[in-house]
Amino acid sequence: MNARPKVCLVVGAGDATGGAVARRFAREGLHVVATRRRGDLSGLVADVEAAGGSVTAVHSDARDEEAVRALVAKAEQIGPIVACIFNVGGNVRFTLAETTAQVYRKVWEMCAFAGFLVGREVAGPMRERGQGTILFTGASASLRGNTGFAAFASGKHALRALAQSMARELGPKGVHVAHVIIDGLIDNPSTKALFPEMFEARMPDGVVRPDDIAEAYWQVHSQLRGAWTFEMDLRPYKEQW
Repeated sequence: MNARPKVCLVVGAGDATGGAVARRFAREGLHVVATRRRGDLSGLVADVEAAGGSVTAVHSDARDEEAVRALVAKAEQIGPIVACIFNVGGNVRFTLAETTAQVYRKVWEMCAFAGFLVGREVAGPMRERGQGTILFTGASASLRGNTGFAAFASGKHALRALAQSMARELGPKGVHVAHVIIDGLIDNPSTKALFPEMFEARMPDGVVRPDDIAEAYWQVHSQLRGAWTFEMDLRPYKEQW
């Protein structure tokens, strides 16, 4: 009888960072459950399978409690979740006057509330098994707010605080919780559209490549528990502090 595969759950498996993380963990033999709220996942599935990996693609809304419970249950049916990467975005740019209550609430739900739901649900089986890794994707806005980013910075600050609390509670139970700050422009279409002039001025080595982010995530997941990282920030060598 074949043993069930170990599972890596990637929530927010977009075309850049999330997809790169999914491909990297699949290369190590983990079965990837890749999910996003909407958008095409067929390209990611094809990439993983072409490289000899295994993947299950699911459309799911991480802001919906029942949907998250169903997602985690589905992944656990495939095999034990040993790694969960929360990579949901939410980066929008509005002045304070332009930031409606709806925008602010939605960004908070995407950045913080969804992180809570996903983290809580995967922590249950991980805690019972005494092992697992939960990685949260942060941003420059996790540490500092800026003009036009009141909603995004608020959500990312909340996500960082959540990760800190989870790390304190779950670390002694064998579950590694880490927060990774991407302190720079990520090489993807949405970032290029949001910061076109800055993006063009920094190419090619002044932006963070998704594959490099994915490699760092794998390294954190692979750490020995005697020296776990809680927080790591990633930036290209040209990025200013």
